[in-house]
Amino acid sequence: MAINIQMPALSPTMEEGTLAKWLVKEGDTVSSGDLLAEIETDKATMEFEAVDEGVIGKILVPEGSDNVKVGTVIAVLVEEGEAVPADAGPAPKADAPKAEASAPKAEAQPAHTPAPAATPAPAPSASSGERVKASPLARRIAAQTGVDLNALKGSGPGGRIVKADVEGKAGTPTAAPQATAPAQTPAAMPVAAQDFGIPHEVEKLSNMRKTIARRLTESKQQVPHIYLTVDVRLDALLKLRGELNAALASQGVKLSVNDLLIKALAKALLAVPKCNVQFAGDQLLKFSRADISVAVSLPAGLITPIIVDAGNKPVSVISNEMKDLAARAKDGKLAPHEYQGGTASLSNMGMMGIKQFDAVINPPQAMILAIGAGEKRPYVVDDALAIATVMSATGSFDHRAIDGADGAALMKTFKELVEAPLALLA
Repeated sequence: MAINIQMPALSPTMEEGTLAKWLVKEGDTVSSGDLLAEIETDKATMEFEAVDEGVIGKILVPEGSDNVKVGTVIAVLVEEGEAVPADAGPAPKADAPKAEASAPKAEAQPAHTPAPAATPAPAPSASSGERVKASPLARRIAAQTGVDLNALKGSGPGGRIVKADVEGKAGTPTAAPQATAPAQTPAAMPVAAQDFGIPHEVEKLSNMRKTIARRLTESKQQVPHIYLTVDVRLDALLKLRGELNAALASQGVKLSVNDLLIKALAKALLAVPKCNVQFAGDQLLKFSRADISVAVSLPAGLITPIIVDAGNKPVSVISNEMKDLAARAKDGKLAPHEYQGGTASLSNMGMMGIKQFDAVINPPQAMILAIGAGEKRPYVVDDALAIATVMSATGSFDHRAIDGADGAALMKTFKELVEAPLALLA
């Protein structure tokens, strides 16, 4: 019996993705566990495995296709010698409620379903029926540009109206003007290119870059940021790091300054629990564990793998986990639970020579710590002017959840831990 292979949900909140690459072709025999395709989500490119065995009878969605909704039939699996049903097609399942964060993970929900035995009715056009079939993004753009969805013919699976259909209509002078609904965030507004005749090339935005643009714009618009900066003397921390690395060399462990700063932030959050929180409308979530999201730069953007329970882990364990997470992040191999969550973030641009910066909070978290470069500066030590290695650290706090005094207490505690770093080993 033929089996429909559907676009999988690779994270609890995934609604659509890019079918980046097929790893099989029509006629290939596959077994359970074989890799079928690479799926690009908003954070990573993940491999999609077969659940059933059989022959790839027909590929319905070509590689490189964007905005493929979860549940869309992307291929048909048949038994050896079985013909592909005539009714096989890419029609997606009926619109389902958005996945909640608490939904089971994708791997527990195989994206392979038996193909329908009866021939379904032809997919109606977007304008037929009472409810227009359109993606959420297409609806949002249509509302902002005054495009009537009932007048469009969808080019997506099953006649669904997608982003390209709306943008094509919005760019024509025949589009009828309508009263538009107010946009929730300007990030969703189409931005017209203005090249002014300057030679250039056009680079398509990845799903990751689109998500970064949307989330950070929403953060700056919706989260009232407060910034608090302290100068931190690093000499004692650098001395301790050298001693620890000498002691751990036989184990193949080499601590970075960042590893120690992750530990310091986590311990500071546990010591000042009023900053280890999340704003949730009329509620405040107070966390009893400090999970630190650490910013890692990728060619396509930024991702924040998480050191879970960093406050109670030895720095050697933090170092090994961070190396593993960063390496797999750059290969696009992180699982969703490894970058989704966290109670606070740390972003370190000191290695690039940046002296001080204000980081944008990563919602729904309520704080992020921005680390600048350690540099030799004139510094008062024991009431005398001396030369010390000093870095500037700036905390960005969600003022809805964290008062300035509490943020100041966190920064003070972080400074004390770094300047007297033996407490990090306790």
